[in-house]
Amino acid sequence: MSAFFTPEALTALLTLTFLEIVLGIDNILFISIVAGKLPENKQSKATKIGLFLAMILRILLLLGISWFIAMQSTLFEWNNALIEAKISGQSIVLFAGGLFLMYKSTKEIYEKVEHPDSDELLPNAKVLSLSKAILQITLINIVFSFDSILTAVGMTNGLDNALWLMVVAVVISVVIMMLFANAVGTFVAKHPSLQILGLSFLLLIGFMLLAEAAHLAHAEILGQAIGNVPKGYLYFAISFSLLVEFINMKIRKNSPSK
Repeated sequence: MSAFFTPEALTALLTLTFLEIVLGIDNILFISIVAGKLPENKQSKATKIGLFLAMILRILLLLGISWFIAMQSTLFEWNNALIEAKISGQSIVLFAGGLFLMYKSTKEIYEKVEHPDSDELLPNAKVLSLSKAILQITLINIVFSFDSILTAVGMTNGLDNALWLMVVAVVISVVIMMLFANAVGTFVAKHPSLQILGLSFLLLIGFMLLAEAAHLAHAEILGQAIGNVPKGYLYFAISFSLLVEFINMKIRKNSPSK
């Protein structure tokens, strides 16, 4: 137990908890968008269930860390004149998740741009059932959990009781996200421009997952290796876009109504 209170362990725990929260923002965003398709009295329940499932999936992956690491091994190779790749279990999960995220984001953007008043005109036309919402949330939780666990394993490598440090960090981060998820979802729902921006982020994250899947598979396209996409670039783009949008919201709020 004393190993938990060493400076190295506490620093790793605080840093990892912060990173888990940052990595969980896209998870909250997706859950909020899916929950927004539910009747209002079920949205909070779906959000809580979604985040609880995210925590359980992460803990299960951590407890089955040997199985998770084994998913890095090559299942089969794909070699032709165009593409060479060594396909692993992790690359398949990330590739499928990236495709799902890009499809879902594109579909939601299309509905909001082409049919902006459809929810008001046909209130029952696009309402999901709770079970379908939970299924979509669970599918994307699996993908986001892989990214989260890869970060956790890298952060705690070589530390004593690394497994339990990761479990504690995951639990703390999900509890914090549960406290703020409904507020985030309500705020996004009230601002259509933020919804489009959030969906654009998810589209960007989906593309990044495809690139990361190709990198994990050591893919080469026409002899060119697919490198890793530094997440710092992605977070900078998201942060900058949010800053610009908040400035625009402030200007719109202060401008006299016509």
